[in-house]
Amino acid sequence: MKKVLLFAMVLCLAMSAVAQGRKGKIEITGDVRVSELVKKHIEFNERMQTVPGYRIQIAALSGPNSRNQAFELKRKFKEDFPGVEVYIVFTEPNFRIKVGDFTSKLDAYVYMQTIKERYPGTIVRENVYPIHPDMSDLIPETDEDADM
Repeated sequence: MKKVLLFAMVLCLAMSAVAQGRKGKIEITGDVRVSELVKKHIEFNERMQTVPGYRIQIAALSGPNSRNQAFELKRKFKEDFPGVEVYIVFTEPNFRIKVGDFTSKLDAYVYMQTIKERYPGTIVRENVYPIHPDMSDLIPETDEDADM
């Protein structure tokens, strides 16, 4: 029994010595288009810049017919307060209706006081606005992309 145990230990030591002596090289092969797509994605994200801001959420709707209710509420808000941007954000299962583009929380709260009477239950939410970069120098991938 001692001989078997001793033999197993010697064998393990020999295998670990051989394994440590080898230098390995890993090579990953794949479709070149995947790496090109990743590179384009990184380039797009570097061009896309954002700025922090705030919007006022006037409603969060869910359930049957909530989509139609959200668009009706958007239309009604545009009638009541023309010139203020209205956004419908769908985060399953809710349609959230948000208004305004405010750079400071104080500005959002001040405006919220003017609409709170007509739209009770409003709340100020943090938001991130994209700063749209100049995409004119991008070349379309296909003829179909050029038509967009």
